[in-house]
Amino acid sequence: MSEPNWTFICVTGELLPGEFRTGVDEVTGAGIVVFNLDGALYALEDRCTHQEFALSNGEFDTGEASIECVLHGARFDVRDGRALCAPAYEPVAKFPAKTEHGAVWSRDDRALD
Repeated sequence: MSEPNWTFICVTGELLPGEFRTGVDEVTGAGIVVFNLDGALYALEDRCTHQEFALSNGEFDTGEASIECVLHGARFDVRDGRALCAPAYEPVAKFPAKTEHGAVWSRDDRALD
């Protein structure tokens, strides 16, 4: 089996604690949003499970470790993608994230199934 493709998100200096950056998986075309929560990186699919709106348009609350969808107020835990309140009940897909060679990378692992 070949090494899975990682998608470049940004250089590490462009993703400081409390910030997030987006990218698009090169294999599946899925939107990815990577969060820097106190130096730890977390990646989710950039899509609210309630009505498929881009989560990256929302507010990242570092105290709660959550992202709120601006469309209807659904919130998700950035660490694991779980829905925190209605109107969303399904979790957002969680993706791996890493830093390597001075850059932040992620990928849609569902492409490996």
